[in-house]
Amino acid sequence: MKRRNVALTGIISIIVLAIALGTNGAEAEKQQEQKGCLKIGVVNIRSLFENSKRHEKYQTEASAEQNRIVAELEQLGKEIDAGKTGLRAFKEGSDDYMNSVRELLNKQAKLEAEQEFYKQRFKENDKAWTENFYIDIMKQVEAVASKKGLDLVLEKDQIQLPAENANDLMLAIRTHKILYCGGCIDITGDVLAALDSME
Repeated sequence: MKRRNVALTGIISIIVLAIALGTNGAEAEKQQEQKGCLKIGVVNIRSLFENSKRHEKYQTEASAEQNRIVAELEQLGKEIDAGKTGLRAFKEGSDDYMNSVRELLNKQAKLEAEQEFYKQRFKENDKAWTENFYIDIMKQVEAVASKKGLDLVLEKDQIQLPAENANDLMLAIRTHKILYCGGCIDITGDVLAALDSME
């Protein structure tokens, strides 16, 4: 009988100890999960480009410069057309005729060279602006995320439907990575305000 009571007491002790360890283990695991829980933010890069006053100002200035250059090149084109018409006033093969042809050919070569030059220049300007603006975005995302105590910030793009065509739709599907972000903190507005205050 004594052996039975000792054995029963031992078993009960083991069960109580297991329950206690299990409870403490579960609580420790729960605390660990809470400590390990990431605080996640999201930012919409497209929205930053579309709504930034800095980006709008750049586009306005770039557009004005492009319009000015296009007007200059159109004027040169008109001069070329007038020169072609003026060739009729000279006898073919005469010195005046040949001098006018040379002047026309020089103007045409200049027009083509200027068109190619400005095409490349505008492309490079856009590339440089976009790179620098994106670098500023990354800096401000880091600053805002740090201020808000975020551990991770993901890019949350808005898929634009309906798509123009099947290729655009497939590209949007392939590049649209965040499908749901409930509970994440959207810092797009804070980053936008920080970007626009940089000037």
